[in-house]
Amino acid sequence: MSLSTRIYLSEIDQKFLAQLRAIDCACLGDFWSLEAYQREIDNPSSCVLGLTTENHELLGFGCLWAVMEEAHITVLAVRPEYQGQGFGKSLVWGLLKKARDRHLEWATLEVRESNHIAIALYQSFGFQEIGRRPKYYEMTGEDALMLWRKGIHTQEFGILLEHWHESISFNLLAKGWNL
Repeated sequence: MSLSTRIYLSEIDQKFLAQLRAIDCACLGDFWSLEAYQREIDNPSSCVLGLTTENHELLGFGCLWAVMEEAHITVLAVRPEYQGQGFGKSLVWGLLKKARDRHLEWATLEVRESNHIAIALYQSFGFQEIGRRPKYYEMTGEDALMLWRKGIHTQEFGILLEHWHESISFNLLAKGWNL
């Protein structure tokens, strides 16, 4: 029998700010400032979700804005040394669950057109491309794909969330993580 490391998916507070920034710098190229993350944590229309260990190590995080009926996923990142283990999938699932709990109806996001791993991740949750934002990313001039997932308020989507949770938990456990 192998031992697994317990991890937690929950909204995070300011004690994680330094780790948020470190992951941001490592993965997103200094996307948001410390103050911006503090505003997101403090904003009741935002949800900053983190995947943490018992020792309060932040493995990854995601953020969404609740705007009218929309959940806009603004950022998603996993520490480089923990990528490829299913943490991104856990975070997307958690953000969609939070959006459903808030009775939102659809989710949107932008993703770099060259980020094929992220695009495949979002497509696995039923996101579809609905447009493009030319030269959206200032540093590179790269386009962003606009993705959309409708129906997150439906009963069918609730059933999908349950199935995804089982699958995600099983896959994480196979890699030594107990969600």
